[in-house]
Amino acid sequence: HHAGGRAEYRPAFRGWSLLVLNIWNWERGTDMKILFASSEVAPFIKTGGLADVAGSLPKALAQAGHDVKVILPLYEGIGGEWRSQMTFLKYFNVTLSWRQVYCGVFSLERDGVTYWFVDNEYYFKRWQLYGHFDDCERFAYFSRAVIETPGQLDFWPDVIHCNDWQTALVPIYLLEEKYRIPQLGRAKSVFTIHNIEYQGRYGDQVLEDVIGLDKSYFNEGMLAYHDDVNLMKGAIMASDFVTTVSPTYANELKIPFYAHGMDGVINQQSGKVQGILNGIDMDLYNPATNPGLASNFTADDPVEGKLACKLALQRAVGLQENADVPIIACISRLVGHKGFSLVTDVLHQIMGMNVQMVVLGTGDWQFEEAFRNAQQQYPGRFSAQITYSGPLSTMIYAGADLFLMPSVSEPCGLSQMIAMRYGTVPIVRETGGLKDTVFPYNKFTGEGRGFTFADINANDMLWVIREAVDLYYNNKEAWRGLQKEGMTADFSWDHSAQQYLDIYQRIQG
Repeated sequence: HHAGGRAEYRPAFRGWSLLVLNIWNWERGTDMKILFASSEVAPFIKTGGLADVAGSLPKALAQAGHDVKVILPLYEGIGGEWRSQMTFLKYFNVTLSWRQVYCGVFSLERDGVTYWFVDNEYYFKRWQLYGHFDDCERFAYFSRAVIETPGQLDFWPDVIHCNDWQTALVPIYLLEEKYRIPQLGRAKSVFTIHNIEYQGRYGDQVLEDVIGLDKSYFNEGMLAYHDDVNLMKGAIMASDFVTTVSPTYANELKIPFYAHGMDGVINQQSGKVQGILNGIDMDLYNPATNPGLASNFTADDPVEGKLACKLALQRAVGLQENADVPIIACISRLVGHKGFSLVTDVLHQIMGMNVQMVVLGTGDWQFEEAFRNAQQQYPGRFSAQITYSGPLSTMIYAGADLFLMPSVSEPCGLSQMIAMRYGTVPIVRETGGLKDTVFPYNKFTGEGRGFTFADINANDMLWVIREAVDLYYNNKEAWRGLQKEGMTADFSWDHSAQQYLDIYQRIQG
């Protein structure tokens, strides 16, 4: 029978394909070629957490023995100290819809990673990274450059790892181009959502004219969202795998409250969605070696050093010098989704306890104003530092006793991990990465790393702040245990990098 013949033929064919695959894998070895695309990368240019991830994850992948290239725009804000180290590789024209656009590529090597900077002054010689009228066109151009550079530089990536809406077109362009550009033939795409709030939504008129894709991408729903073009939706649909920056956030994105309209798409594609916790640079945030501290200290013996840092902090920000009173700190953008309305709601009750408080950051005027007023009302006990300062943030991480992060949503959060490294005990709301990194103190077993509350409720927050302050004053032994747990926790990139590598290998299939 014809059908029977086909059934007999199949296993033999499968055996051959496995043999070919094994030879291919054996020839390749385990090292992978990874192209990492991001609109900002520390230490070159940074506005937020994305740059930290793009600065650290590729480094960890390279240390694991892989060939890693990172591609980013050459913005005006990238300083001369980096430009002087760059080598010009070549220039070519990138096709963007009906335009042929200049693209120059500069390269720089650092920590085993090669960085490719995409040069186009029309799009990138601007002081601010985002917020321009033509952002859609600027990042469509960057995404085209990401796709066309491997062919120009003869790089054969196994994985193109894209991040947030600015590179969301890359997985879609890859579907179109992988048959035209030999170097992309085996490339798979991974898309990481760092914050689902910013999706790259534009009117459908951008489709053909600006981003150069035909109407079918809209009509068949890959890019269509409430009659708009939604770049992030397209990336979730088109990529081989989607990650986000903590396991809890990955689950929260299935719920309308957190997903900003993308819950349907995430649920539909949930088979290829996974949360992987960001790491932090354990060397950079190390109280034993950090040069910016009044005194260095270790997890084994933090008391003296931490006290010196505390007194230095009190002097620096105008708090009364007092070794015994706990300092509660916030370092954040002062905006609604960081939970600051909870703080302003019960500020007087917090200050009614025997505590000091310092807030560092800028943001919405009503929060800035509330904290400035508190500084006048509680002189020497409340300090409002309405600014952004790297050196001051380090002093606060090291000198404070409690670190408050009552976020409404927090995809991953780095501050709570940094605070724990410095022996500063976190108080957080159980959301996103905060829930995945801060395990609540258990007074019966002594286990935990900090204090947590679940509901978006100022009184619940106040309750756990009271518990924390009470523990600080009345149970020094348990307090030291919490500090030690946080200081010795492994927040390095090694574990996260391994999880990404597992995904890269899984989608190679």
